[in-house]
Amino acid sequence: MIETCNPPESKLSLFWIALICTIIGTECIISIFANGFIAAINAAEWIQNKAVFTSGRILFFLSVSRLAFQSLMVLELTFSSTSPSFYYEDVVYDIFKASFMFLNSCSLWFAAWLNFFYFVKIADFSYPLFLKLKWRISGLMPWLLYLSTFISLGNSVLFSNNIYTVYCNNSLPIPFSNSTEKKYFTETNVINLLLLYYLGILIPLIMFILAATLLIISLKRHTLHMESNATGYRDPSMEAHLGAIKATSYFLIFYLFNAVALFLYMSNIFDINNFWNILCKIIMVAYPAGHSILLIQDNRGLRRAWKRLQLRVHLYPKD
Repeated sequence: MIETCNPPESKLSLFWIALICTIIGTECIISIFANGFIAAINAAEWIQNKAVFTSGRILFFLSVSRLAFQSLMVLELTFSSTSPSFYYEDVVYDIFKASFMFLNSCSLWFAAWLNFFYFVKIADFSYPLFLKLKWRISGLMPWLLYLSTFISLGNSVLFSNNIYTVYCNNSLPIPFSNSTEKKYFTETNVINLLLLYYLGILIPLIMFILAATLLIISLKRHTLHMESNATGYRDPSMEAHLGAIKATSYFLIFYLFNAVALFLYMSNIFDINNFWNILCKIIMVAYPAGHSILLIQDNRGLRRAWKRLQLRVHLYPKD
């Protein structure tokens, strides 16, 4: 069991807290805008064409889960700062933590399915099972997305029980005053947290790592083959393969850092205003923001839609 509490705040700590909140708020705005853009583009295509490509469906699920996650992060920061008596109620605190687990687990699952889909479609392997999967992956993907959502929901329901206990101390004196203030303490069952946390993310984490690694190996092998047959100039398709290798590597790094940061944050190992706890929050917000920006850059349809949006914004004042 790990016990944490809110430490006394000083003027210096308030300054740094305000600075960190500004950084996290900026990341949230960037992430909400980027994921809102991805969700809107794919939703518009879905409504207009009565259908959507498999990659677009996964991107829509991923962006919506991240929008909800960022909104929850903003709510948590707001309530924990302005209304701790409400935030630290047992039921409210458990709902926040379970919701964090559900939305982040969904996001990890959907990112893993996106990476797995790209791996199946792009990688060049001649195994019969892999070729059969390549033909059937588009039809299977909607069911896999719904299944992973229900798995995340079930895990978050288990997560809301017997993990956290909140205590309140009403007798802490305020310096230079005769009054007292409330301080809230949280006890975390780290063993249960560890089991349920990794039960929720272990499969998508392994799937993401394997798919990313095999995709990088396949792309690298194909790139080396193209370089050996090069005629003295840079082939655009080789540039695209190198870009895909870099993007997949970035996704993998973001994914691993986010998984570690979420566990440290959920375990309450650090005090709420501790540097490492704040760093975990920054990483948790930076991951969906950075990943979504890379998705827009690397997806041809999203990149075209972004350029059209920029053009309309630039032309609007002239009209």
